[in-house]
Amino acid sequence: MGHAPTLLLNPESSHALLPKTHYALADQEFHSAWVLRKYIEQSKIPNFSALGHTQRRVEVERLRNANLLRLQAANQGRAYRQLKKSYAHERAYLHLTLDERSTLANEIADCVGNWGSARLFAECVDKVHFGQNRPGRTIDEQAFEQIVSRFEQYIVSTDEPNQDRKFGLLVHDNNQTVAKKHTDLMRNFHHQGTLWTRIDRLIETPLFVDSELTRMVQIADLCSYALRRYLENQETDLFSRIFVRAHRVQNRVVGVRHFTGPACSCEICRAHRPLSVPAVATP
Repeated sequence: MGHAPTLLLNPESSHALLPKTHYALADQEFHSAWVLRKYIEQSKIPNFSALGHTQRRVEVERLRNANLLRLQAANQGRAYRQLKKSYAHERAYLHLTLDERSTLANEIADCVGNWGSARLFAECVDKVHFGQNRPGRTIDEQAFEQIVSRFEQYIVSTDEPNQDRKFGLLVHDNNQTVAKKHTDLMRNFHHQGTLWTRIDRLIETPLFVDSELTRMVQIADLCSYALRRYLENQETDLFSRIFVRAHRVQNRVVGVRHFTGPACSCEICRAHRPLSVPAVATP
């Protein structure tokens, strides 16, 4: 399964991630994949959940340092580097049990679900069913074009009579390779439009930011994680909390799409299909 960057439009973002302050994570990045995995060392510590935050961290770090030293002594350089990198990503969350981390993710997802003015856009692509239907464009590039097109059309739909036109800006997690590719794509869209629409409401090219410093990008990451876990593992807890914010037109979901086979009956596909018109009985 491949997923395009998820776009979450929300003007109420100044209070994003407030639940983090209750878990001693106020200044830490919330990276869903690292937060919500099992930390095997926690299960090896007796009465781990009964310990205080500081002691939990000390005990986990002790076991992890022993693991690294063991690999280093065995000259397992590659495994040592990979494990050390993983430990670094997880370090901020070691004082929380998996249940606490899951509860935190749910609380953040609930915040998203309660943002009445938020709109979620995403393109979820099943690689098994993806064909190179546009030569020269990768899955990522075609998915990005979908997101850009839907966002543009959404902005146009919000125009009101006798009011100034509205404009939007894409904010993207910083990645040097992706940054150049998506910047070039966006410039092309401005000149030639996408396959579905002209682009004149999106300002410039995407703004690339460090996700560690930008809470709304962390929120988008959580939404992407929820979508992927639902489609790949049928996990509904996070998904049901954020899917309510998928952009809809007349109760049909148009902001989020699952590109897959025609027989898919997932909630995204059911909500995306055209609404059926009830038959009218004739005398």
